[in-house]
Amino acid sequence: MKLGFFTMPIHPVDKDWRTSLREDRAAFILADELGFSEAYCGEHSTDKAENITSCVTFLATLVDATKRIKLGTGTVNMPNSHPARIAAEVAMLDHLLDGRFIFGISPGGLLSDAEVFGNLDADRNAMFLECINQVLAIWGGEPPYNLKGKYWTVAVEKQLMPEIGQGYLPKPLQRPHPPIVVTAVAPFSKGVTEAAARGWEPISANFLMPQWVKSHWPKYVEGCQRVGRPALPANWRVAKSIFVADDDKVARDYATGPNSPYRYYYQQLFTKLARGGRYELFKTHREQPDSEVTLDGICKELIIYGTPNKVADELLAFREKTGDFGTLLYAGKDWTDVALGRRSMVLMAEKVMPKVNAAIGARQAAE
Repeated sequence: MKLGFFTMPIHPVDKDWRTSLREDRAAFILADELGFSEAYCGEHSTDKAENITSCVTFLATLVDATKRIKLGTGTVNMPNSHPARIAAEVAMLDHLLDGRFIFGISPGGLLSDAEVFGNLDADRNAMFLECINQVLAIWGGEPPYNLKGKYWTVAVEKQLMPEIGQGYLPKPLQRPHPPIVVTAVAPFSKGVTEAAARGWEPISANFLMPQWVKSHWPKYVEGCQRVGRPALPANWRVAKSIFVADDDKVARDYATGPNSPYRYYYQQLFTKLARGGRYELFKTHREQPDSEVTLDGICKELIIYGTPNKVADELLAFREKTGDFGTLLYAGKDWTDVALGRRSMVLMAEKVMPKVNAAIGARQAAE
């Protein structure tokens, strides 16, 4: 199992923006130094807590600060921008990173973003599909462009001057395009099936109960079978909220106490998703009444914390529930205590993952 990093950063709303951005960058740089295989960041334009407003811009600041790690958008919210702008900016980022880029895409989940961009009442899934189809058509085509959809038109005809290069939209370094991943946030997600059929790979969100994470695998298999491609667990990424410390009490207090950045993270998510009527993401079974879904219960089920041995054991138990997957994405949180935040990532890479992979290897050898 590979180790990656995924952050949809949720910071205290009164934290200095410069500080949170510096700490978010430091987490990516540390992940690179520790040998994490890949790292993603999300984006939102209208949220003081989730305050990376452009994942493409943020990742561009890490081009020369990282050496080996692949960097991914997690995700570009496609309905909120024009396909030509996305195609051009992502192509440039792929070149800047010398191909160390993964293209994460989604319809976007923050309703205040949808409102400010004027698509709150639109079919954002249809916008998402039209947008990515146009991006791929741009990368696969040549001018003059004349892509006409319901939501966008991409055309360069009158002002095309091929002799001097005017009117060309850039293509990414990786051809035909960078690897594409989609985030899966719903139980039994139909989107996973459609993504798999198109050759894209899923990331299961870190705010889903294990049984809902497990539900993504058969949907992925279904999509792969439709087009005759192998369904490989190595291509499935699963995000998880994890905190590792040298001491059990320190781990428990930091992960679950009243000032915990982990508890704050899920308080923010629970408030937003409940406002949108999406209690089902946090339910342990589909018939569970909304009134039984509580922040305490969410934190108990979704946060793994402790010393390296305890965390390794709980991750292996989690894997038993979900089935095999290829990359575990350590979910980033606010560095309320910078030293503890950094130490957790170090212990995760140097202590936890070797134990997890040794156990996986031993089980495979015994089978």
